[in-house]
Amino acid sequence: MPASSKKVQPSSATTLLHGIKPHKPKKGEKYMNKKQIEHFRAILEAWRNELMEEVSRTVHAMQDDTVNHPDPNDRASQETDISLELRNRDRERKLIKKINEAIMAIEAGEYGYCETCGVEIGIERLEARPTATLCIDCKTLDEIREKQMA
Repeated sequence: MPASSKKVQPSSATTLLHGIKPHKPKKGEKYMNKKQIEHFRAILEAWRNELMEEVSRTVHAMQDDTVNHPDPNDRASQETDISLELRNRDRERKLIKKINEAIMAIEAGEYGYCETCGVEIGIERLEARPTATLCIDCKTLDEIREKQMA
């Protein structure tokens, strides 16, 4: 295969997150400076807006698609579809709540720091999961404890 026809996968450093390029901190750049805070606020707000639009589209689609099918199989299929859609919307509602909490943490000056131990969560981790509230070490310990309880 010629080199020019190879499909190039974008690296995580160039992949857009909700339409926003990842922040590349410069050497010696202060953690959670104004530029970084605004970067993550923009990601969180764009993500929240996307989710809210999806919720709105779903509500309108469900209102438009509500048909009383005479066939029991069609009704059962429609009820299953609605149930799955509602489960997805509930998951998104919980995610919107986490996004709102992250935005409140930004406003309180607490965003980007582990809520358990207070250390920096890290730019790369926040790029991957902007709603993260725990550093990787505390999250790992949390997951180990969770496994032991199960």
